[in-house]
Amino acid sequence: MGTERRGSGGLIDQYSSSRVSSRTTCGTFFILRTTVPDELNLFQYFLGQRIDEGRGDRRALLTDEGALTYREVSALSARYANLLHDAGVRPEERVMIALPDGADYVGALFGIVRLGAVVVMVNPHLKTDQIRSFYDYTRARVALVGVEVLPEFTAGLENAHHRPQLIGIGSAGHGERLAALPDEYPVFPSHKDDAAIWLFSGGTTGQAKAVVQSHASFVNTTELYGQGLLEMGPDDVTLSVPKLFFGYATGSNLFFPFSVGATSALFPERCTPETLFAKIASFRPTILVNVPTMVNHLVSHPDVYEQDLSCIRLATSAGEALPAELHRRWNDLCGAPLLDGLGTAEMWHIFVSNRPDDVRPGTLGKAVPGFDLKACHEDGSEVAPNEIGYLWVRGDSLAKGYWQREEKTRQAFRGEWYVSGDMISIDADGYVTYCGRGDDMLKVGGKWLSPAELEDCLLEHDAVDAVAVVGVATEHGLIKPRAFVIAAYGIVLDDALAAELQEWARHRLEPYKYPRDVIFVDDLPRTHLGKVDRGALARRT
Repeated sequence: MGTERRGSGGLIDQYSSSRVSSRTTCGTFFILRTTVPDELNLFQYFLGQRIDEGRGDRRALLTDEGALTYREVSALSARYANLLHDAGVRPEERVMIALPDGADYVGALFGIVRLGAVVVMVNPHLKTDQIRSFYDYTRARVALVGVEVLPEFTAGLENAHHRPQLIGIGSAGHGERLAALPDEYPVFPSHKDDAAIWLFSGGTTGQAKAVVQSHASFVNTTELYGQGLLEMGPDDVTLSVPKLFFGYATGSNLFFPFSVGATSALFPERCTPETLFAKIASFRPTILVNVPTMVNHLVSHPDVYEQDLSCIRLATSAGEALPAELHRRWNDLCGAPLLDGLGTAEMWHIFVSNRPDDVRPGTLGKAVPGFDLKACHEDGSEVAPNEIGYLWVRGDSLAKGYWQREEKTRQAFRGEWYVSGDMISIDADGYVTYCGRGDDMLKVGGKWLSPAELEDCLLEHDAVDAVAVVGVATEHGLIKPRAFVIAAYGIVLDDALAAELQEWARHRLEPYKYPRDVIFVDDLPRTHLGKVDRGALARRT
């Protein structure tokens, strides 16, 4: 049995002498490398070892229905492994999860990897045509579907070229059927490089792509970011705004706490400020996993100062750019550090982040130790400090590629490096500023404009609750920035306000960066991953 070691990184020696860490240098960065054994299964790493360490009776999950221990979650995962085995699932075959956050989601996920199969996580609230597309693309053997969305997933079978077996979770008789299955199942001896989970990446536009990630990738980032940078420990309780199908939440609100014997708090319903306040009051999380949109809703809520947020020692933000003004408003509200960061499905989770003792609002912080990154021109040559370039990142969480997307795989995966569509600048001290997606960057008057920069500026105005900036072509083929604005509650929407916002930006940014149009909207369209769908906005007239 491994022994616990607490240090600056808060690492747990999971494999005793079979796993060691070493540091090598790469340019100006230190690269921390985590070595894992060839035989590696995520069930054993995240769950089985907690029982082997004598932590089986510790609280693993916390829900509105009560708590489950690590031993109980392990038994649930065995029942799901037996259920899937009886359904004909074999190692390396794919199983889709379309479930609400809860004990069944966790049991199913670990049951799948315990069996040696591959987890395919999808948003349970997909539209019927999207579901059909996912069926054909993933060719999953079985789909575990929540009873609430089972009609939509059943409808998706019509005209699908591939039809997985649907198992309704929460349907009549399911609980009894599951409880009757054995609570033991042998752990498949997966290799560290075997596919474990498919994550989906589509940026803010375009067709979703399945990112094939190995067992080793999840161990690597868990130790470098979850244990190392966040210093997560066994007394932590995590609570997440994004749901588990989103890789950011899978790590921060499941894998990271499970790796150290901590507790994950889960709830199935859509997250609203009121819901989140209630869950904080009930679960008392020490780490809040958040996204900028909800940070904004929280700090703007009229009842926010009546909430007891003292339990939170740390908060994280990812998924979208976190404006500096919004960061400052959080700091005024809550004493807990808010760590903005950037990650991708291709590198599984966060690889550049602020640190608890080094938070610089308006930046993403620095590369997480163990990852190397640079900003480059289109030809791969590095840009000068503070100049905007495409993000290149490398580390041991690099994905195996995109499923059945050979050309996109060649473009994005270049040797040890992943070439992201994100654009960043890096200053002389290594602090990273997010500038937007390459596809979203605007060339206005021959100069680059980052939508995020203009959005940050507009958010500083009291009348603006949320904003997204896109480029639209004039009749002469030139690009101009257009701002879609959700106004704060009670604000009168008229041409005078639009003109005021234009002048606000004109006097705070370089003149060419101001929005040529301001359009007031009630909401902003989102992709299946919850990001602003800039393509849909650009198509609006």
